Amino acid sequence: MLRGADALSDAELLAIFLRTGTPGRSALVVGAEMIKAAGGSLSRLASLTVKEIRKLAKGVGLAKACELAAAFEVGKRLARQTALSEPLGTPEKIYDFMGPLLQSLPRESLRVVLLDTRHRLIHAEEVSLGTLNESLAHPREILRPAVSHGAYAFVLVHNHPSGDPTPSEADRSLTRRIREAGELMQIHLLDHVIIGRERPGAPPYFSFKEHGLL
Repeated sequence: MLRGADALSDAELLAIFLRTGTPGRSALVVGAEMIKAAGGSLSRLASLTVKEIRKLAKGVGLAKACELAAAFEVGKRLARQTALSEPLGTPEKIYDFMGPLLQSLPRESLRVVLLDTRHRLIHAEEVSLGTLNESLAHPREILRPAVSHGAYAFVLVHNHPSGDPTPSEADRSLTRRIREAGELMQIHLLDHVIIGRERPGAPPYFSFKEHGLL
């Protein structure tokens, strides 16, 4: 109360939601064990299912796991709403908007974020689920929402469940094809952002625009 919630460590914040520990282990110890079991990453912990959260440490039952999952979901929704208060014309804003959602998925999900002339959100939609290839991510399926919603521009966004956002050759090929198709339709591909996870010394996303690939 005196110092504010932002003064607490990740384990201390978890301990508040856990409330109690187990015999010989405080809630703070249990919280630290959970973060360690999740690879030392709070964002990784937030991406887990209730079933997976229960397996992280002894003493985390169904009720506590559900409460934690709900708290993480509140954080994700707040991050998305905050991101929408400004134009989505930069990869950082796209990451703030889509990252909390896509980082929790166990499979690759390709989405289109449709924008108006001021780069404000019109609509966001999933166009394929699974490893990106020609059959799952055909240009007509990607551009159809942009046409139907009258978008001026769009951003491709997909996740790498491995956490490493480095683009594959299939990612590069898809980006080239979608850019060319967009040019024919006079709908601008602003960027292709690949969502990964937090990494020491590196951003948790890859932007084709930032790397000069668009």
